[in-house]
Amino acid sequence: MTIREGGLKKKKEAAERRIGLFGGTFNPIHLGHLRGVEEVREAFGLEEIVFIPSAIPPHKVAEGVIKARHRLEMVKLAIMTNPFFSISRVELDRQGKSYSIDTLQYFREREKNTSLFFILGRDACVEIEAWKDFQHLFFLSNFIVMTRPGFRKTPLHAQLPETLVSAFRYGREVKAWIHSSGHTLHFKEITFLDISSTRIRQLIERGESEKYLIPAEVEAYIKQHGLYRKNR
Repeated sequence: MTIREGGLKKKKEAAERRIGLFGGTFNPIHLGHLRGVEEVREAFGLEEIVFIPSAIPPHKVAEGVIKARHRLEMVKLAIMTNPFFSISRVELDRQGKSYSIDTLQYFREREKNTSLFFILGRDACVEIEAWKDFQHLFFLSNFIVMTRPGFRKTPLHAQLPETLVSAFRYGREVKAWIHSSGHTLHFKEITFLDISSTRIRQLIERGESEKYLIPAEVEAYIKQHGLYRKNR
């Protein structure tokens, strides 16, 4: 199956499309990433999820991040059997650090008749005030925050980071936060898989098995190229 480089399949219909954007270092991509966005895609009726590997993550130590070409290939392998998943090189081809504001502006300018949904985890949402031009992000896209089971019991006043409260109101009719621009911010509980890229790297470095935490194709690629080994 051919991976759709650049993502965002073109359709002839004039109806507005619903596209999910999912960025990350993917160092490496794992089953938690895949299952989470699949549940989001289904729940929100998204026609496509575009995976966007970052080049230089602005909020992570670059020393432990392997070369972009390896991370790109692992994402390709991980998503190749899902017809709703695609991949974009936009952050890899752009010079400098990978800022979400630049990526959202790129997709917003490119896709005029599309509802964009930027997908991120709860931990990233809590730290969003550290992102470049974070207040402007919500003028460009809807947001979906993936949370652990039980989050819906969180009181409304405690759901949003304090710096965002003044820009949103809660819409009970849509069960989501509504930004002053009209874009929405949703919290979506997903199946909790206690998997992290950090843990996978540590297992490989210690010579332990990473089986069943990552797709088999990704596992084979890591072994083939000797990735994440302490003395590779």
